[in-house]
Amino acid sequence: MIKAHDHEYLHESTTCEGYWAYDEGKSGKRPGILVAHEWGGLGDYVKKRCVMLAEMGYVVFAADIFGKGIRAKSHAECEPISAPYYQDRNLTRGRANAALKCLQEHPLVDKSKIASVGYCFGGIVGLELARSGANVLGTVAFHGQLNTPTPADAKNIKGKVLILHGAVDPVVPPAEVAAFEKEMEDAKVDWQLVAYGGAVHTFTNWNLPTSGGGPAAYNEKADKRSWIAMQDFFKEIFA
Repeated sequence: MIKAHDHEYLHESTTCEGYWAYDEGKSGKRPGILVAHEWGGLGDYVKKRCVMLAEMGYVVFAADIFGKGIRAKSHAECEPISAPYYQDRNLTRGRANAALKCLQEHPLVDKSKIASVGYCFGGIVGLELARSGANVLGTVAFHGQLNTPTPADAKNIKGKVLILHGAVDPVVPPAEVAAFEKEMEDAKVDWQLVAYGGAVHTFTNWNLPTSGGGPAAYNEKADKRSWIAMQDFFKEIFA
């Protein structure tokens, strides 16, 4: 049976409210997955993804990067609440590492087998966590932004990296992808990038329409294929 609940924790003086999901009927330690939310804050979509991961046998903790109660109530609020974390990557790394510490300290987690999963803005969170030198075996970004002001920090990445990207994502243009690829190659990271044809930004979010001409839309094929790619990646890194 999956147990899922909110959990308060601190990053310095800021109270954050993350989200646990795990099978309490299963005994023994198991891999842990840290999940990073989109630019609107930790909400129902990412919580559902956490439950899906828990059903696969992992202990899952969703980070709260913005702090307790800071959630966008409209699309217009997403940019102002996320902007400080794009601008101050040390702050982003600090919030991510605080959540990682919670996951590492859970009694059911095998500390030697931890990965992160990020969605959109959460892709930056997961990558900055890896660039900080955190002990994670793998970093997965679904339609995540890839830019960083400190590409040389890729040398600190200890695990493998999987990028699941919409081939026609206008939010993450080809120049950003190319810069990321160079960053990974220069640092000799074990990385891979899968691009899904016809997919734009946020292609895994079933709450979005499948069309409409905007920068974001749900793409069922890309959603299902990328979820399988993530599972194969976990089988590899947790073997």
